[in-house]
Amino acid sequence: MLRSHTCGELRIADVQKKVVLSGWVQRSRDLGGMTFIDLRDRYGITQLAFNMETNTDLCLEARKMGREYVIQINGEVVERQSKNKNMPTGEVEVVVSELSVLNASKTPPFTIEENTDGGEELRMEYRYLDLRRSVVKNNLLLRNKVSLETRKYMDSQGFMDVETPVLIKSTPEGARDFVVPSRMNDGQFYALPQSPQTFKQLLMVSGIDRYYQIVKCFRDEDLRADRQPEFTQIDCEMSFVEQEDVLQTFEGMIKHLFASILNVSFTDEFPRITYSDAMNLYGSDKPDIRFGMKFVDISDEAKGKGFGIFDNSEAILSINVSEAASFTRKQLDKLIDWVKRPQIGAKGMIYLKYNEDGTFKSSVDKFYNSDDLKKWADKAEMQKGDLLLVLSGEKQQTQKQLSELRLHVADERGLRNPKEFKPIWVVDFPLLEWDEDNDRWHAMHHPFTSPKKEDESLLESDPGKVRANAYDLAVNGVELGGGSIRIHNRGLQEKMFDLLGFSKEEAKDQFGFLMNAFEYGAPPHGGIAFGLDRLVATMGGSESIRDYIPFPKNNSGRDVMIEAPSFLAEEQLDELGLKIKN
Repeated sequence: MLRSHTCGELRIADVQKKVVLSGWVQRSRDLGGMTFIDLRDRYGITQLAFNMETNTDLCLEARKMGREYVIQINGEVVERQSKNKNMPTGEVEVVVSELSVLNASKTPPFTIEENTDGGEELRMEYRYLDLRRSVVKNNLLLRNKVSLETRKYMDSQGFMDVETPVLIKSTPEGARDFVVPSRMNDGQFYALPQSPQTFKQLLMVSGIDRYYQIVKCFRDEDLRADRQPEFTQIDCEMSFVEQEDVLQTFEGMIKHLFASILNVSFTDEFPRITYSDAMNLYGSDKPDIRFGMKFVDISDEAKGKGFGIFDNSEAILSINVSEAASFTRKQLDKLIDWVKRPQIGAKGMIYLKYNEDGTFKSSVDKFYNSDDLKKWADKAEMQKGDLLLVLSGEKQQTQKQLSELRLHVADERGLRNPKEFKPIWVVDFPLLEWDEDNDRWHAMHHPFTSPKKEDESLLESDPGKVRANAYDLAVNGVELGGGSIRIHNRGLQEKMFDLLGFSKEEAKDQFGFLMNAFEYGAPPHGGIAFGLDRLVATMGGSESIRDYIPFPKNNSGRDVMIEAPSFLAEEQLDELGLKIKN
């Protein structure tokens, strides 16, 4: 071994020990008669001391050590005179007697410190250097703990870890597939899995009973803070279960992870809300319930007073911001400009102040008297000092806009504490959603989600009212996982494909293997998949999953470190039977 201890290991009890350390030079400080080097490895930092009086040559050699040089030292542990209580090793230092350079380093393109001077794109280009920073390393340690504790929990519940194929068949439903040409099958392509959905169902048909896998998945879709072209799922499936069994099992998993890793205990059962209520109260199917500001529909109270914008709106929705009546006109104008941005798309915003003296002040005083405005205030349960923010228009669009405004105001008022965790199950999703552009139904989750038994009769007469045996888990406004009880009957699955516009030939071509499997005794089954990247980022208090992925892609889906994707040589294209269109 090139070391006897790590750089995060030595303590006051190790004084007078002879040690060998290896690591990277974090920084060097020349104080005239003494030179100090902070030596870093994965485990921490140890201060090295070089004395000009007792060993001039060694001290001069130490002063040549640049940042990120890899060195090995021999020395003796001594008690520090000026202790650093912010470092685990801060009570000791090593007086160096021998120094060897294992590898020199160029000057790094950014400082490898917790607060670096490198921008994100530069750090992604030199990700192997960025990973040396303790803040990034700790993110990966958190990810490692989540994976480890997930495996422990799943094993304790009798789940079997089973691998599924990475080269599969392309299916047009859902996001775009990444495709892989097959050299041995001319003109044909594999697809990379968006999820192991059909395979985990086949494993239930196989009698595996309880399956899980921490698995890579791939979707060719536009990126944002919580999306990457390749991502990792905790993928799970169970046989002979109903919805309640799945919810209880995986609520238990989330409780285990938070308790064992963050020491956060959820003593109560997670709250549940129907999809319909989530949209009506929060405008989102992944509501953040760390704060209030639920939606209040004031359509009945606000219509019919000659204010055309309201009179011609399908819905007039509001949020009550507590103790915000002191907002200045400048602050309110700023909010109005914010909702009118193209990303939000509102035409404007109305406000109502309930002043401390009991009077009302609104931006539509011209159309509404005090009695009218009091009806708004009563409906929204306003107290003196509160502020009501109002948007109107087409219902679904207004819900989405007000949801964004609600989150924005909460951010502005510091109501979204990343150290506070509020989980919620969302249940009773619609089975189908109508696609106006293509004049057809789409599965809200996927084509294998089962309808609620009491709604099956509506599949032919009123498909839009059919509820799904589907459920999502959200924490702090982030969808961490989603799943459903699956269809396990060929006849019902064929009816579902028919509703989604599949011809019998298309259904057979794409999913014939699954339909055939259903004829050989498929058990009732259901499951869930959690986004590991999102779960870890949420536990770490971050909105960006890139911070928790070792080698992430940028917003264009590029790995700027290895310069991928890249062009193929003509010889490779010819071998694969491919030609690039200009």
